Amino acid sequence: MSKHGRILVAMSGGIDSSVAAVMLHEQGYEVIGMTMKTWDYASSGGTKKETGCCSLDSINDARNIAVNLGFPHYILDIRSEFGDSVIDHFTGEYLEGRTPNPCVLCNTHIKWDALLRRADRLDCESIATGHYANIRQINDESSANGRYVISKGIDNLKDQSYVLWGVSQESLSRTKLPLGHLRKSEIRAMATERGFTELVTKAESYEICFVPDNDYRGFLKRRVPGLEQDVAGGNFILEDSASGTRKVVGKHEGYPFYTIGQRKGLGIAFGYPVFVTDIRKDTNEVILGIDKDLYRDGMVVSRLNLQKYAAIEKPLETVTKVRYKDPGTPAVISQEGEKINVLFEQGVSAIAPGQAAVFYEGDDVIGGGWIMKSFRQSDPGNSETTAFPMPAIRSTAR
Repeated sequence: MSKHGRILVAMSGGIDSSVAAVMLHEQGYEVIGMTMKTWDYASSGGTKKETGCCSLDSINDARNIAVNLGFPHYILDIRSEFGDSVIDHFTGEYLEGRTPNPCVLCNTHIKWDALLRRADRLDCESIATGHYANIRQINDESSANGRYVISKGIDNLKDQSYVLWGVSQESLSRTKLPLGHLRKSEIRAMATERGFTELVTKAESYEICFVPDNDYRGFLKRRVPGLEQDVAGGNFILEDSASGTRKVVGKHEGYPFYTIGQRKGLGIAFGYPVFVTDIRKDTNEVILGIDKDLYRDGMVVSRLNLQKYAAIEKPLETVTKVRYKDPGTPAVISQEGEKINVLFEQGVSAIAPGQAAVFYEGDDVIGGGWIMKSFRQSDPGNSETTAFPMPAIRSTAR
């Protein structure tokens, strides 16, 4: 009998999830390792060697750890679920003129659900992953009492709380994150001390697993036959947000092949830096502007998942992140039904519809959702600016 019960550990073959499994094994858990096969690289049409969490090498690395420590290891094939949900969403968002975040969707809606279903079949009380974040249950007299919340890991450079905003209360109640109180340097030291030196030298992958050559445009073209012909020839529009002027300055390859904030690869030169500031699917227009034209001080977020509170009852001061590496900006959020309006204390650059917005209170994740649109509070006819007054904001960023 194990000291702490049976736990299913998601093992990608990388150093983080491997050390998480080692730690739990040493703490006395009955560990079962599981590597999820989400994507068949050969079907992507990419040109580079297979790498990342779905490669045969990674699966073998995870299995070797399990064999060395004497616990079972399984491979879970979720390619069908992954393709239906993550890849279809990825493709559809670009066709809508938005910029998707497939890793967040996969983490919170595919991998967690798949792990918990298999945990039940294997009589595991809980699951664990190698994410750098913490989970705690709130035990006080506040309105959040009893709820589970993700909070930041202590390693600011590795913190992954941003990608976990979509995990449900039920899932959080059965999840352990062993690495949240550790720094990456400590993880490397632990692997070295235990003789797993190959994990320390193994390169980490930051690519989207089903676009391993980082060419999402090529992936879209292969995924949607005839896409190039259907969307080519739209107008590049140069807009000046100050004067409101707009001018056609060239033709582009198709609106799905551009992202908000993009500067390189536009195929057009002005003698000064220009950026994609907006994408308009209905007219197949890609809007260009200078750096200041990228800034917005408000946005609307939908498809919410709230963790710390069941609902946002009144305007709440937060630090809000609009992308993974975003340090966060002080903002006030206000919930209206199934959406949250966000007003920033100062302008935020390159807010891209389709990306995730995550709201923090101190180190705690209040919740998050998907960005529908951004706006300037000074824009004429903008109804969101009158949703609530903008109070003075004190930053709660760590």
